[in-house]
Amino acid sequence: MLDRLLTTLKARFGSAPALTEAHLPNGTGGVDVLADMANRRVVRRYSDKPIDPALLEMLCAVALSAPSKSDLQQADIVIVTDKAQREKLEALIPENPWAKAGPALLVFCGNNRRHRLLFEWRGRPFVNDYLDPFFNAAVDTGIVLATFVAAADRVGLGTCPISQIRNHAAQVAEVLGLPQHVFPVAGLGIGWPSFEGVMSPRLGLDVSIHRDRYDETGLREKVAAYDRRRNETQPYKTQRFVEKFGEDPAYGWSEDKARQYSVQERADFGAFVRAKGFKLD
Repeated sequence: MLDRLLTTLKARFGSAPALTEAHLPNGTGGVDVLADMANRRVVRRYSDKPIDPALLEMLCAVALSAPSKSDLQQADIVIVTDKAQREKLEALIPENPWAKAGPALLVFCGNNRRHRLLFEWRGRPFVNDYLDPFFNAAVDTGIVLATFVAAADRVGLGTCPISQIRNHAAQVAEVLGLPQHVFPVAGLGIGWPSFEGVMSPRLGLDVSIHRDRYDETGLREKVAAYDRRRNETQPYKTQRFVEKFGEDPAYGWSEDKARQYSVQERADFGAFVRAKGFKLD
């Protein structure tokens, strides 16, 4: 079991921690779960098998059991199964065909409204009206989303987060009837996988894990090494914006991300958040 975990981590990151059974306080208990988590796959193709509503509700309950900043509980989940509602959302994200492929579409929302209502009900001023309430709600929602994905994996469901709904945050909010101080963070396509999914190789652990202080020593070389490793294991099938940047024979993750964000995205998201009543000072 430990060998499987280490092999999976090496496939993901190019290296694995120097872990032995002696480092595990409970022996190999739970290592199989860690290996499954490390082996998480992106799933964008689903079978037509439906998901029982009770199962979806259970997964939401598990996800909402995740840590919450100061117990404020500022994350909500909208389960979208109504055909008309789904079509409205799907029309906003045509670049994400997997949004319509599964039997359900979920939208994870940050909710600072309930917290403010506590003050309104008591006739007290809300004195923390600046960036932090928005940030707290967004982070809480991200934690709930990640927990839902992990829970779905455990029961055999496949998922794929959809950040593109923030490209049309105002329209999504209108479709879902989100009131002031409630905002969409991400969608989630979900269904029973029709294939085993794809493992996304990650940057090396020496890039993302720091000891005592942030450290960028050798970062450019480490990213270049990751580009090469990714090209060996999961090369990009197409290159973005060839008409603008040309064909790159060494096209890798760093070039792909630089091209992806060479075009403005969500330039109006700050205005949307402010229109939802948040101050971002």
